[in-house]
Amino acid sequence: MRGLLTGYGRGLTLFFFLAVALWGLVLIILPQLTMLERALTAPKRALDSSVAAALARDARTCISVLDAYAAPVAQGQGSSGGMAVPSASGMAVPSASAMAVPSASAMAFPSASGMAVPSLSGMGPGGEGRKAARPYVLQCDRATTHSQLVRGEGEDQAFLDTAYGLPLLAVPDSAPIAAQKRTAAEIAELAQVLYLDLREREASANPYTLGNFGWLVAARAIPLSPGQKVIEDAKLSKRLMGLAGLRFERDGETYERIGLITLSRTLLFAVMATGLALILCYPMAYKVALATTPERALWLFLGLVIPYAIVELMRVYAWTTIIDSQGLINGLLSWAGLIDEPLQLKRSPATVFVVIVYTYVLFMVFPIYNVMSTLDRNQIEAARDLGASPWRVHARIIIPHAKPGIAVGTIATFMLAAGAFSVPRIISRGLQAEWFSQTIYNKFFESENSNVGAAYSFSYTLVCFVIVGLFMWAMRTRLRDFARVQ
Repeated sequence: MRGLLTGYGRGLTLFFFLAVALWGLVLIILPQLTMLERALTAPKRALDSSVAAALARDARTCISVLDAYAAPVAQGQGSSGGMAVPSASGMAVPSASAMAVPSASAMAFPSASGMAVPSLSGMGPGGEGRKAARPYVLQCDRATTHSQLVRGEGEDQAFLDTAYGLPLLAVPDSAPIAAQKRTAAEIAELAQVLYLDLREREASANPYTLGNFGWLVAARAIPLSPGQKVIEDAKLSKRLMGLAGLRFERDGETYERIGLITLSRTLLFAVMATGLALILCYPMAYKVALATTPERALWLFLGLVIPYAIVELMRVYAWTTIIDSQGLINGLLSWAGLIDEPLQLKRSPATVFVVIVYTYVLFMVFPIYNVMSTLDRNQIEAARDLGASPWRVHARIIIPHAKPGIAVGTIATFMLAAGAFSVPRIISRGLQAEWFSQTIYNKFFESENSNVGAAYSFSYTLVCFVIVGLFMWAMRTRLRDFARVQ
């Protein structure tokens, strides 16, 4: 602090501190607080009011579909027209063919072979009369007050009717159309009233919950045939999961904690990739910094830097032409007669490790080089003159001096590998188990479950920070030691 005040004065020092504080607030603190707030907020579709609102929409859509189905019959046109296609928004849209297409299954279509849609002949003007079946309508089938509510793991199942005292109502597919419409209208009215009431209750209640974090440790049943179960139980990875509590059996069913398994596997892969990068980069940094002349060091650096002038995404895609079934590696092996069938390199986790190390190698090399280059070479010569072996020179002189650079390079490479998305996504092409970054992406954009995705993201950030803190403690590295990397 005194050095800053002496060198820059109070004005510039205050400006620097304010700039750093603003940078940390805008780029670090506020995004994490926003993510934490979303992680602590229950997803709207998990609220009881959302279940009631969905029931009301289904019941109204059911009525619209039944209206479109019954209208042409009342006009003496039979069942060949007027049917509606329920849209994704719950609205009934009359189809161009005038045929009912509410579901892909259990649907009755009139055909040239004489297969007919159940008709409503014999019914009165309002659809009254004897019972007549209708085609399967998804929204009518879902229009029941016995709708299941969303509950967390370990909680008992709950249903809308039993939880809030609603009568048990459903739309029977064999009742007269008018009776089905009346039942659907009653369900829609009850659900709408309940939705408004629940929305008021939820607005005044505490909106925060830890339920989203529970999904990370939740156990999911894994359907396995007896033969497949024997094969899975024999795998070493599955046994290790069982020892760690990530896989267990209950009531004859196999359960796995999918979220924790993906998290643990990703962290393990990131640590292994970081270790591989350190093993490869330490000799390179030593060669450039201490074991070659400045002129040759320049050419070595150019050899390292030039490939990285290409955009990262292009370099990753270039690897796909190398590891493809008809790519460079398989082509050379086949030409040499070493293989008959192409190697499925896209399925091997080792391929992802190699590409990650290649992608982030400079983040390991440069910090180590920067610190090594400040070491006085006379210390190395003196150690050699005293009879120290090369291993002892590295262990007692070079590595202790380069420790801050090793720490910075390891932390940077680990964080980049742990958060890698494009490399495992492009290289594996979905043929390998996904990394945790892909799981978070899927929660945000594929399943539209951003609250759970935020909980995963915030938890992942905390876990990575803990690992980095433990690493710094094990290396006996302090934050001020990182200044030596500059």
